[in-house]
Amino acid sequence: MSDEVEPGFVRVRLDLSYDGKDFSGWAKQARGQRTVQGEIEDALRTVTRSSVTYELTVAGRTDAGVHARGQVAHVDLPEELWAEHRDKLLKRLAGRLSKDVRVWSVAEAPPGFNARFSAIWRRYAYRVTDNPGGVDPLLRGHVLWHDWPLDVDAMNAAAERLVGEHDFAAYCRRREGATTIRTLQRLSWERDASGVVTATVKADAFCHNMVRSLVGALLFVGDGHRPVEWPAKVLAAGVRDSAVHVVRPHGLTLEEVGYPADELLAARNREARNRRSLPTGPLLGGCGGCG
Repeated sequence: MSDEVEPGFVRVRLDLSYDGKDFSGWAKQARGQRTVQGEIEDALRTVTRSSVTYELTVAGRTDAGVHARGQVAHVDLPEELWAEHRDKLLKRLAGRLSKDVRVWSVAEAPPGFNARFSAIWRRYAYRVTDNPGGVDPLLRGHVLWHDWPLDVDAMNAAAERLVGEHDFAAYCRRREGATTIRTLQRLSWERDASGVVTATVKADAFCHNMVRSLVGALLFVGDGHRPVEWPAKVLAAGVRDSAVHVVRPHGLTLEEVGYPADELLAARNREARNRRSLPTGPLLGGCGGCG
């Protein structure tokens, strides 16, 4: 499948962040809800005085209430429009966009770049506190309160069994025609000096609700409601388990998206479009050096 930029157009990379609290997710919706994509596309149209809406492609669609610190998108703009506005576009977007979404850089993308298909990993953080008093009021929009003491060592022991290439159907909301095979490169927990427990979740890609489902399962291990072996058994079963709780979105932030060297972008773009399948053998065989 070709992803060539149309003649007369320039592909522009945007690096951005947003507070997801008041957005109905990234993607534009027919019902008119406020979305990050819609907000940025409207601002682009306004500041470039265009009659056309130029559509953004994003590295990872986030759900309603999920935040992003290191989101990446691209847009294909006419060469003359880009030449006219490139030097002042960033400042004009800052003046037009709402304060809960910021574009930090706009630059012509290298050949073969696609914000979604060229990415080789996405890294999320999910933040939780088990402080008996609750969440710091200044962090309440970004940290989940879990009303049980958490054993971080137990959570990490359970998490290790999920790393690697697997079919994560048990932790994803299925979408017609989409695979749920993913390579989970890192899943680990760390408690900081303030008592906030942060999960770092890194994978080549994620399916719908995957991060929040994994976090929900591991919290049940951390608070003693489930044994360390349980999340891996759920994974091996390959079907949604009603006991896996999808935690609330506000604790989740897309922190960073990784891309290969410029000369490898086009090859990664093509590779990522191929439908994946697991090698024959036990589901939990992992992939050796992953993570």
